[in-house]
Amino acid sequence: MQDVIYIDDVAQATVLMKPTRLDVLRKMATETTCNVLAEALGSTPQKVYYHVKALEQAGLVERVAERKVRGIHEGIYRAKARAYWLSPKLVGHLGGKRAARDRASLGYLISLAEEVQEDVGRLAERPGGDENAPSLGVSAHIELADATRRAEFMHDVQDLFQKLAEKYGASGKKRAPRESYRIALACYPKGEARP
Repeated sequence: MQDVIYIDDVAQATVLMKPTRLDVLRKMATETTCNVLAEALGSTPQKVYYHVKALEQAGLVERVAERKVRGIHEGIYRAKARAYWLSPKLVGHLGGKRAARDRASLGYLISLAEEVQEDVGRLAERPGGDENAPSLGVSAHIELADATRRAEFMHDVQDLFQKLAEKYGASGKKRAPRESYRIALACYPKGEARP
């Protein structure tokens, strides 16, 4: 089972985004049958089978085995991933692409978050990508005593990024192919100001 399936196809998203199918999928973290699912969901095996087959055809569920029960072949199914991410591109940008004129704007931050989501989603879909990708996630909660320190804080963050880019960034010289990494930092107000 892979960690993430990144969904950027409207047809695949349409199959997934039905409440009953989401309920079915949530119960498929381990191998199960339509009869077991039907009992757990208070439904009929036929109704569950219909939804499982739709999920399977969309590539979101897989048939992992089959067994014979009272002369009938019963499929054993499992979700293909632990998580399903929907691409922001499925909806698109209403009114055109977001205006992100300023790196300090919320529009730029939203665009950056969408790019990171797409990059990570694609990386996780590659065979072994989620287990072997040399990646790092860092999060911190910063509290500023007053708003006057905000500019100093932002300057320090930009200075740190600039130093990383200068130390590890590409120069104009031709070099052998190297590993390429992306560093993204989001800085935004979190919750209410505290006394």
